[in-house]
Amino acid sequence: MTRFLIADDHSLVRKGLNALLREEFPGARVVEVGDTAGLIDQAVKEKKWDLIISDISMPGRSILEVLEQLKTLLPNTPVLILSVFPEDQYVIRALKAGAAGYLNKDSSPEDLIRAIRQLLQGKKYVSAEAAELLAGFIGKDPHRPPHEKLSAREFDVLKRIASGKSVSDIAADLSLSVNTISTYRSRILEKMGMHHNAELTTYAISNKLV
Repeated sequence: MTRFLIADDHSLVRKGLNALLREEFPGARVVEVGDTAGLIDQAVKEKKWDLIISDISMPGRSILEVLEQLKTLLPNTPVLILSVFPEDQYVIRALKAGAAGYLNKDSSPEDLIRAIRQLLQGKKYVSAEAAELLAGFIGKDPHRPPHEKLSAREFDVLKRIASGKSVSDIAADLSLSVNTISTYRSRILEKMGMHHNAELTTYAISNKLV
């Protein structure tokens, strides 16, 4: 029996994936969760998953941090990231964090099944476009965007700032102190050569990070 864990905050997406998996893998066990806390809880609860399929943007902790935790907790379980964001914004960061594959949600069901079967065989999966990005990353492209300099936590804080959240709001969301978030904000500004939240917001919007 093939065991799948689906994580997405949209019920319709989860149900659609569930139906597709059961059609392609008769007898499969499919479990659904709606946020990153549920993902970690369910992953640890059973510890025997053939594949985890997760949205890149859900309530709770950053999926990039969760990927790093899953890599430690379930080192042999591949994770396929599904995203509405362009591959050039997230694929490298997701793979570095521990994902085994990355697929845009605009992809066809055939592409999704192809990716799933490839990951179940112990292989990696990225699109042709993502492969080009990876080639440029490995070659240390000097024109890589500034946000690639950020750590996973810094990147998460950047996105939250760009979404209009205050330092205190972000601190509450991540269960961290206001001083800690302020420190992350200072590091982000320094690494990206900026001075104000407005600059970060403009950059994030123009680069489709939010």
